[in-house]
Amino acid sequence: MGAPCRQAYSETLLAIARQDPTVFVVCSDSSGSAMLGDFAAQLPGQFVEAGIAEQDAVGIGAGLANAGLKPFVTGPACFYSMRSAEQVKVDVAYSHSNVKVVGISGGVSYGALGTSHHSLQDIATMCAIPDLAVVLPADAWQTARMTESLVAYDGPVYVRMGRNAVPDVYGPGGVSGRTDPFVLGKANLLLEGDDVLVVSAGEALHAAYVGATLLRERGISAAVLDLASIMPLDEGAVLAAAARVRAVVTVEEHSVHGGIGSLVASLLAERAPRRMRRIAFPRENLVTGTGAEVFVHYGLTPENVAAQGEALLREVDAAGGAGAGAR
Repeated sequence: MGAPCRQAYSETLLAIARQDPTVFVVCSDSSGSAMLGDFAAQLPGQFVEAGIAEQDAVGIGAGLANAGLKPFVTGPACFYSMRSAEQVKVDVAYSHSNVKVVGISGGVSYGALGTSHHSLQDIATMCAIPDLAVVLPADAWQTARMTESLVAYDGPVYVRMGRNAVPDVYGPGGVSGRTDPFVLGKANLLLEGDDVLVVSAGEALHAAYVGATLLRERGISAAVLDLASIMPLDEGAVLAAAARVRAVVTVEEHSVHGGIGSLVASLLAERAPRRMRRIAFPRENLVTGTGAEVFVHYGLTPENVAAQGEALLREVDAAGGAGAGAR
């Protein structure tokens, strides 16, 4: 098991901020949960504590950006994506302020705290806001690369990451062993394949990747595409990968409505129809449990990814190959 994404984010940002006095953190009584205690202690002049006032924190971040600084407004994703949605829309995106809104403990990271603390609508909400980039890092390695990239990027971004330690996908110890750079607006094709394309991002990517390897062990050529940069959507990468396969499976820690599955389905329906299956959370208040238990309950597991991929191919074969496009 690797490190939490929030740890990689905080450590990387602190290292950069020591050399760049324009990097600021704005927190909403969440320095502990965001693992930003060292940042606050070592660089108090670059740290702003807004208290339990996420809307104010976003406004403060916009003010700092307008003064030429580089604020990272950090706190629970569930509150920044819902309670502060108007401030993100107007003060950050509409004003094109150089603010990074970093939602930690996203998805079902808070586990047993339940629906009030789950953020399963944030991707749908943030992707609908014009001029706002949306990013989901998968592991500590990618989070560190993302943080470095976003410090250098001049523009508004929403980032969602989880709370708990997650298995590594990238880096020397990751299941993929890949060290692809993080580039805003670009997807990473981690595996090439001709039968099934598995599309994912964030902390669901590990299950998606391992599920694809299970398919490959069963003689099914599975590809994996990481949409870490969800918005802007890398349409070219999605279309190119989908053009080679007969079916597409999306896997995400989000509501089945409005997330990665919806974005991919909309694009393919217009440009390159494929038979699809979306593995995500249903539109309901989820069962209570740890994040890992919730993943298992709703099928965000490698075994279910493989099972859905096999089922889709059977459907395609039963339909006489329909959905294979030009193949």
